[in-house]
Amino acid sequence: MKTRSLQDLAALRDALQRDEAEAARRRAAEQAEQQRQELARTAFARAVGPVQPLPAQDRVHGHAPRPEPLPRQREADERAALREALSDEVDVESLLLTDDGLSFRRPGLPAEVLTRLRRGQWAIQAQIDLHGLRRDEARDALAAFVRQALQRSQRCVRVVHGKGLGSPGREPVLKAKVQRWLAQCSEVIAFTQATAPQGGAGALVVLLERRQAPR
Repeated sequence: MKTRSLQDLAALRDALQRDEAEAARRRAAEQAEQQRQELARTAFARAVGPVQPLPAQDRVHGHAPRPEPLPRQREADERAALREALSDEVDVESLLLTDDGLSFRRPGLPAEVLTRLRRGQWAIQAQIDLHGLRRDEARDALAAFVRQALQRSQRCVRVVHGKGLGSPGREPVLKAKVQRWLAQCSEVIAFTQATAPQGGAGALVVLLERRQAPR
């Protein structure tokens, strides 16, 4: 019985020694890892210089919704259709009012609307200058300008066509064409020669139909 007790004690002692050795090995490994990390931090700090950590922010970075696709083909088709609808051959002189500098208004539009437009009582929301453009370039630019103004719910715009001082015979050729083109746009309900501060005989003030802006 005594011999067995001594053997048990010896086994217990050996187990304790093994545990202590394993604990010492683990402590040595942890110290070695800490030293390795400290050396790595020191090397990084020497490489990049002093740094300052960013303050913690309790924010959730979500994904921003993608913008809706732009209907570019439809817009191109609309521009082409509007451009083709503006002809130089259409006779609109019978629709122009000659008592106020060749103004124009759609049938059924109250006369006082054109009077206010002629007096410059409408705020100009956008303008386009067609100076220096050839006929096709001016027509395309005017068609695109009217379309954009409608998309932005802009009702009163100015079209600068010039006074023709640089044209042969000093005749305002582009002015007559612009009047024809505008009269053919169903969205144009009136236009008149601009007042002197707004450009005089070299510009037209145009009133567009009311249209709600897209949401």
